[in-house]
Amino acid sequence: MSTLTVLLQQIGMFVIYIITGIILIRTKVLTRETLEVISRFVINLALPVMIFVNTVNGVDRQTFLASLPILGIAAAMYIGLLILGKISANVFHLKGDHLQLYRAMTMFGNVGFMGIPIVISIYPEKGMLYISVFTIIDQLMLWTLGVKLTSPEKEAAAFNPKKLINPVTVAIVLAMICVLAGIQIPEILNSALQKMGATATPLAMIYLGGIFACIDVLKFIRKPDYYGIVLVKMLVFPVLFYLLLGLLPVAADIRMTMALTSAMPVMSSVVMMANASGSDGDYAMGGILVSTVCAIITLPLVSWIFQQIG
Repeated sequence: MSTLTVLLQQIGMFVIYIITGIILIRTKVLTRETLEVISRFVINLALPVMIFVNTVNGVDRQTFLASLPILGIAAAMYIGLLILGKISANVFHLKGDHLQLYRAMTMFGNVGFMGIPIVISIYPEKGMLYISVFTIIDQLMLWTLGVKLTSPEKEAAAFNPKKLINPVTVAIVLAMICVLAGIQIPEILNSALQKMGATATPLAMIYLGGIFACIDVLKFIRKPDYYGIVLVKMLVFPVLFYLLLGLLPVAADIRMTMALTSAMPVMSSVVMMANASGSDGDYAMGGILVSTVCAIITLPLVSWIFQQIG
């Protein structure tokens, strides 16, 4: 099965989950309050468990050590997105909190809830390892530069090292210890963790669908700057990044994984961080809405372009 076919199947499931979330809100089965409970469950349990169990089950020590170049590739990816985000923001003459959030939305993609299922569907043996190694840089950037960009412009957001200790990073560290030490999880625990982790993506997409049903969609889809994020982050950069990685001695599966990862829509954590710091969370939510909907088209498109480039 080709990469494009697998990707289209995953996108189809995402659409079904999102529509389900919309229906559950419209029929009052769920409310805005229950959506937040779902969000906390996914972030604090389901996602970390999914990362941990898939990494431990699919990776050995030699494979892990061979994947360490992803750290440098991920760092380069974030530097490139940061530069392009700043240039793109100037085109739309953004200022203040919107400028800050625009740059954050251009940098951080929804790797946890969309990138992971796509990558492990394409590369079931090594995909989770690649994402886990990438997440080391991802979390470092999110809780340092990401904190600054999602805070009000006039406030100097101080980096708190404690933020780096969260369920996702703990899961990654534990998984790496198990891989390097050759520790096997007991079968009954392994099965239980797999079932818990499998709920992460459906629940996360249902949550997004529910949130979309609670906001004024027309208000957001008319803002042109959101489409700048789609163009820069989800189309132009992934193709350029894929071409650049093709010039380096990088394995084909790592090249595809990192290029697809860079093409993900805006990370849902951006709006949570913006709300927590007193910035404009609604502006961030608009970016998530527009980029997630556009991803239905852009992800298959960039995948097709990758196949044509070879």
